[in-house]
Amino acid sequence: MTSLPFDGEISRFFREDAPEEVREAITSAKKKRVLDPSYPYDRKMDTDSYDAAMAELQIELVKLQSHLTESGARICLVFEGRDAAGKGGTIRRITQNLNARVANTVALSKPNDSEKTQWYFQRYLKHLPSAGRMTLFDRSWYNRGVVEKVFGFCEPAERALFFKQAPHVERMLVEDGIIVIKFWLNVGRAEQLKRILAREADPLKQWKLSWIDVEGLKHWDAYTDAISETFDQTHSSDAPWTVIRSDDKKRARLAAIQTVLSSIDYPGKDTAVVGTPDPKICGGPDIWHA
Repeated sequence: MTSLPFDGEISRFFREDAPEEVREAITSAKKKRVLDPSYPYDRKMDTDSYDAAMAELQIELVKLQSHLTESGARICLVFEGRDAAGKGGTIRRITQNLNARVANTVALSKPNDSEKTQWYFQRYLKHLPSAGRMTLFDRSWYNRGVVEKVFGFCEPAERALFFKQAPHVERMLVEDGIIVIKFWLNVGRAEQLKRILAREADPLKQWKLSWIDVEGLKHWDAYTDAISETFDQTHSSDAPWTVIRSDDKKRARLAAIQTVLSSIDYPGKDTAVVGTPDPKICGGPDIWHA
């Protein structure tokens, strides 16, 4: 029998420390049912409808790619969210049919000793897109706003400086012509734990888990406070947050792609296909606060 990562700490948390209502939601879950009772849909989107919508949106993404290479436009997509919220899966659905030279995914590890001495934004900004390119950040400079705060990886003064500088940095990017779209994928507590338990049990997905994921389960409320502060400090007219409730991965992925396509004019856009992101699960920070 294959041993569980982190000595089975995730399973132990589920058995012993998870709130009773979270355990009950997971153990009583029925197939295709959404665990969070506040989610606007009881059931997850059916696969046939999802596949049909996704196939059409993929064609629109290829049209967008052509527009980028021909016009020299630059797009920066920032993906943030709690652990297991679906960031990586959403990014893969955006890039799966695009040229890797055009759509570049950036997922930085913790800073090395040299990077720790740099201006905080420096190691991120060097990955910004050049003409005709799209950069997708799988986590970003917002580590300082949330993860570093929760785990004490930064000083209060450093975080305060980050909140002071971030809106100015993003404003400069927009003023320089970069299209900046910031996503926060929000997942309910029971659904998050269910997904992390599934990763723990799957030898092909255990590599996705880190010490931060394990310890983060114990700090739900601290994450909530840090996320709220981050929205309050960095939701701006220049670079607003788009919040997507991702308890249903299918609906979340479609909403993210629709948000990107809706934000940019490109030749041959099929507006009927692009549609409008579902306002029940996609909007500003007010959706998260609700």
